[in-house]
Amino acid sequence: MAKILRIILVIVLFIIFFEIGLFSSYTIVTAEVPDIQGLIDMQVTKITGFFNPQNVNDVLIKDPTYVNITNQKDVAMQMENLSNVDGINVDSMNASTFDDTDNSEFNVTIEALGYAAPNSTSGQIVISQDPSYKVIVSGVAFYRNGELVVDTDTIKVDSVLKLY
Repeated sequence: MAKILRIILVIVLFIIFFEIGLFSSYTIVTAEVPDIQGLIDMQVTKITGFFNPQNVNDVLIKDPTYVNITNQKDVAMQMENLSNVDGINVDSMNASTFDDTDNSEFNVTIEALGYAAPNSTSGQIVISQDPSYKVIVSGVAFYRNGELVVDTDTIKVDSVLKLY
């Protein structure tokens, strides 16, 4: 019994020191008093969301389903506008989903390569053929007249990664 109490005491002390470190680092980084309740709520939400059975099943069991969207040019223009890149390569565009494609609407994740604006150095303009960014967006897709279409108004940028 004493051994179990020692283990529980060590775990509790570890959690207390972790929280004190979190609050002090928050204070150092932001130079503000931490919102203790907000930080604890955020931690609890993230931990419970991680152990949500639906999320665990989605991640462990399902592989993404690749889909062919028909309005690639419209999606590319919206991706270009939202991500502030100079151009999107439609040929490199991949759309995938974890949702059931038999539903009337489902979420899709779209990845494509993007290009930076032309560089001008010493009066010379250099246009690169190599992509500079990988743009990842998500949106809602639906079937219209038997074709899979992404609603461009629902597209939001998930990440823009700089390629080297």
